[in-house]
Amino acid sequence: ALAGCQTDNTADDAAETERAMDALTDEEQAAAAALDPEWPTGSYMEYETTPVVVRGDGEPRGAVLAAIADTDEKRQLGLSAAESMPTDGGMLFTYESVGDHTYIMPDMSFGLDIIYADASGEITAIHNAPEPSPDENGANQTYPGRGQYVLEVNYEWTANNNNVSVGDRLVF
Repeated sequence: ALAGCQTDNTADDAAETERAMDALTDEEQAAAAALDPEWPTGSYMEYETTPVVVRGDGEPRGAVLAAIADTDEKRQLGLSAAESMPTDGGMLFTYESVGDHTYIMPDMSFGLDIIYADASGEITAIHNAPEPSPDENGANQTYPGRGQYVLEVNYEWTANNNNVSVGDRLVF
């Protein structure tokens, strides 16, 4: 399992499909342009970033500027070195193919929503992972799912004014 959150990297070789790169609509481009350019910070300053828009029923539900965790080292670190994250910040974990992953919350200072998406970006699972309590380190908080992409955003971002649900789509 990976930290902040992290994953076990079990891959499904049958799903080598490339994710279809959708063009952002004008409304989605405007939402992406309004994202906080000050993220990522600290240990994540050198990470590449991409705007990620969640699209549901043909409409944008929310957007974040995501730091990209595309190596084993970056996926292992996850967000556990961050003390906080801006409201419109996130981390996008990418894998070569669809697989089963389990994310955990070790040493996290804040809660997260963990969004799994398949090769096409379709959301397959959403977990609301609260900040670990003061008497635990979060390693026992496990959040399994299946996907090629995992997007982490602030706790309850998927529900608070965004109404993100399974079946919606990540576009980046």
